[in-house]
Amino acid sequence: MTFAQRGRSLSVSGFLLAGAIGIISSTQTWLTVERADAGEAILVPGASALVLLAPLSLAVLALGAALAIAGKAVRVVFGVLAGATALFLGWSTLQLLLSEPFGAVAATVTEVTGLAGGDAVHEVVTRIVPSAWPYIALVGWVILLAASIVVLVTWRGWKAGGRRYRTDQAAVVHDGPVDAVDSWDELSRGTDPTR
Repeated sequence: MTFAQRGRSLSVSGFLLAGAIGIISSTQTWLTVERADAGEAILVPGASALVLLAPLSLAVLALGAALAIAGKAVRVVFGVLAGATALFLGWSTLQLLLSEPFGAVAATVTEVTGLAGGDAVHEVVTRIVPSAWPYIALVGWVILLAASIVVLVTWRGWKAGGRRYRTDQAAVVHDGPVDAVDSWDELSRGTDPTR
């Protein structure tokens, strides 16, 4: 089996794995806020740190499931969408890791302390420490980007998928008597088996 023939399974697996990593990481602690007032540290989950994390991860899971039965033109669209999503989420995650993400923790700090406004949040926050989950999510976005590249490189070599979902008329030739299953199949295609 060539790389092009394995492209569909590699791509679908990559999409589903990346989406699962995104969904799981959205529920885990991404950032820990150490407080200046000696209060208990504030834990910020991924869904709060990166607001689009959960919805885009769900979209990636849906793309992976749909990619398994997608037609040729749709494969390219899915590959481009997944690549754009991987780049956006990867860039957003890197921004959280490389800078002081006060904007990402502000809502959670306000919810816990009751203090609102940029100055008040800055006074409460001593330090923001990332957990391992943003790094794990980055691995997921790299997997998603690689899977989208596999789609764009191999989509022509995939076998036609989703034949059972097609509604076009197929010419069926019966050599012998028609059984009940064949009759139902012909009814499903819109033909009358009694003719």
